[in-house]
Amino acid sequence: MKKYLAEMVGTMVLVLLGCGTAVSLNCGADTASVVGTAMAFGLAVVAMAYTIGGTSGCHINPAITLGCLISKRISCKDATMYMIFQIIGAFIGSAILYALVATSPDAAQGTTTGANACQAGVSSVTGLIAEIVLTCIFVLVVLGTTDEKKGAGNFAGLAIGLSLILIHLVGIHYTGTSVNPARSIAPAVFEGGQALSDLWIFIVGPFVGAALAACIWKAIGEK
Repeated sequence: MKKYLAEMVGTMVLVLLGCGTAVSLNCGADTASVVGTAMAFGLAVVAMAYTIGGTSGCHINPAITLGCLISKRISCKDATMYMIFQIIGAFIGSAILYALVATSPDAAQGTTTGANACQAGVSSVTGLIAEIVLTCIFVLVVLGTTDEKKGAGNFAGLAIGLSLILIHLVGIHYTGTSVNPARSIAPAVFEGGQALSDLWIFIVGPFVGAALAACIWKAIGEK
């Protein structure tokens, strides 16, 4: 149970700090807000990797869990429980952020939850492709750096967090960057509107990308 609770806490922190930064900085309004939001998500992952990594592996992302399941690094039971607790954690983080914004409306510049949605002029197809490709790259980094024989050891958390910063710098322009279904589901429920309508993109895209990453790693990384 400890590893499931660790996933819940880790995902809560990721959503609260990452989405919270997007709200506070009004992500997308200028270059600084995009860079700041990208760094927040990456640094949140680094912090949690070294906090709960020893307990659960710090997936805090259903797409990563799926990639590990396909790569046979986690059992089906644990993968299911991880995903459930990740989504619960995301809802807790979103609820806290929603409460903060509701009681201090002037602090929020744009979105109230940091929810994902295809940006102006970006089609659903483009958004889906972006999420598939970016998630594939992200999960591939995770699988490679955490490999028992070929991985980066204690530096894995840093490499994963830095890669997430890069992925956000690219993806925010198109979808706000999800690459994490739990991170998108909870904020979309609180936000409603387009975020809820586009939610399927941020579930299907990351899961497809994760599956592709597992296949790629099997081809290039495993003996």
